[in-house]
Amino acid sequence: MSNRYVELGMRSPVNLTWEVSLACNLRCSHCLSSSGAPAAHELTTAEALNLVEQLHEARVFQVNFGGGEPFMRPDFEEILAACHNRGIMTCISTNGTLLDAGRVERLGGNRLVAIQVSMDGARRETCDAIRGAGVFAAATEAVKLLAATRIPTSINTVLTARNAGEIPAMHAMARSLGVSLRVSRFRPSGRGADNWEMLRPSPAQLLDFSDWLATSGDVRTGDSFFSLTSQERQGLGLNLCGAAKLTCCVGPTGTMYPCAFLQTDRFRAGSLREQSFREIWDGSPIYESFRSLRIHSCEECRRFDQCHGGCPAVAWHLKNDINSGDPECLERCVTSIADEYRAEAA
Repeated sequence: MSNRYVELGMRSPVNLTWEVSLACNLRCSHCLSSSGAPAAHELTTAEALNLVEQLHEARVFQVNFGGGEPFMRPDFEEILAACHNRGIMTCISTNGTLLDAGRVERLGGNRLVAIQVSMDGARRETCDAIRGAGVFAAATEAVKLLAATRIPTSINTVLTARNAGEIPAMHAMARSLGVSLRVSRFRPSGRGADNWEMLRPSPAQLLDFSDWLATSGDVRTGDSFFSLTSQERQGLGLNLCGAAKLTCCVGPTGTMYPCAFLQTDRFRAGSLREQSFREIWDGSPIYESFRSLRIHSCEECRRFDQCHGGCPAVAWHLKNDINSGDPECLERCVTSIADEYRAEAA
């Protein structure tokens, strides 16, 4: 581990993403992991509970559960309970279709859980075109059930070319339902890579979203849009990639990666079936490479202090190079539109 990393005191991730299963009852066209059938040899219940103990010993603050659809895993509520018994905060990313009154009631009694329900449009037609027929209605009902409890709830939408014009309406819809809105970035991984050209937002749409985001301080984006962050939103979140520094990812079979969007053999940090969580977090060469990552090609940019080169995962998937600048950064969007104007004028 680098000396600088030790000096920062980050002896464990603040939070991590745990993709507990690839099983999913939907086939969303932008899915980061091409979820559907369970992965071969997913962690057993005993292995999953052992990992919870390791995370507790490492003093991980929060686990963000995803998939696939977490509730497709029969023992998921047992894994959740183990986290809560150890005082670990949890956030569940779900499509909402498996949430009923009984399950919401069981979850509602715990102050350590938050839930985000995925929806991809303010209109049924928009959302269902991406997620499947009937999903908009089912997810809306799930949000209503959750909003009636004390569970912190948000609607999570992935910004795509199809729903970019509906983000303000989704913000209004979330408010009307009594929940918050979180907007995530579309990245070309999993099934999303297959549909990248069809769903990727245009530079103009990204710039419009950035402008709107600057006036919408209660909309959360995590770290996914730091490359589009305007000056008005500085201080509201991270301005650099937190992979292997503040966070990491555990896949369904116990393999660890820098982040959920880099679940490939190239970025395999280690297996929890071969090493402990602490051994991988402290000693993985992959993690060390991310902790020392510098996007030198972006250092002369006037916005470098605001985004530090953007998202390495997007750079990898589009350029095959994590050391390259984010292809969708704010400066590149502006340049791309200017080039289009010049080409039209010529």
